[in-house]
Amino acid sequence: MSLPAWSLPSGELGRIAIEHEWPERVDAEWAFGGSTGAGVRVCVLDSGIEGDHPLVGAVQQSFTVVPDGDGHAVVEDEGVDLCGHGTACAGVLRALAPDCSLHSVRVLGTGYTGSGDVLLSGLRWAVEQGFDVINMSLSTTKSKFSAVLHELADSAYFGRTVLVASAHNMPVESYPWRLSSVISVGSHDQDDPRLLYANPAPPVEFFARGVDVDVAWPGGSTLRCTGNSFATPHVSALCALVLAKHPQLTPFQVKSVLYLTSANVGGAS
Repeated sequence: MSLPAWSLPSGELGRIAIEHEWPERVDAEWAFGGSTGAGVRVCVLDSGIEGDHPLVGAVQQSFTVVPDGDGHAVVEDEGVDLCGHGTACAGVLRALAPDCSLHSVRVLGTGYTGSGDVLLSGLRWAVEQGFDVINMSLSTTKSKFSAVLHELADSAYFGRTVLVASAHNMPVESYPWRLSSVISVGSHDQDDPRLLYANPAPPVEFFARGVDVDVAWPGGSTLRCTGNSFATPHVSALCALVLAKHPQLTPFQVKSVLYLTSANVGGAS
């Protein structure tokens, strides 16, 4: 008798062997200890990143989404941030994961403006590049884009890209943070940049530092900001630290590590 589609014949058990050993207890030392994010490629999908900002340092690649006929193309740019938001997120990432490889895809313009089509084009391109982590400190309230965002988020998930997305700052429906294949982030008001809380009542899954955060800002300056946008790169940076130590982990496993090392989960340190 033949097996249903997607099934596993008993003679093929060897191909699903998982060689990585897990410790008896997953704690912060096992997850992050000694990690600097080296070797992990993080994409900031935002307003661009100011090149050589002292709190950001080197940006390995900078791209922007531009109109191209009836669609959009992703082309290299010179590392320009049109409103400061992307530089702020990049600075948070660099502070926690100093040796990660930063890549910028600009989908926002001046005044934090952007369109759903540009967002989709930028995200699709980033997923196709196979980045280890994609930071999305933005969302769209237009439900007509939710189906395609769902498809792209699933593609990232199954392609071993960790997609980290901020919840909206207002109590409205928006995407992609509400999708279960992403790691969704809201803010807490404590000062520890590594302090993470797991939320037992999603769709927000984790709370990270996001209130009165001193962030990098264009012109080599800093600005004190509050918002889920700035909590999100804290979580992206933690994902980079985990993947630098444990590169074989899947997005599902990375999310599990974040949960097990959250301060409000029993036994976490």
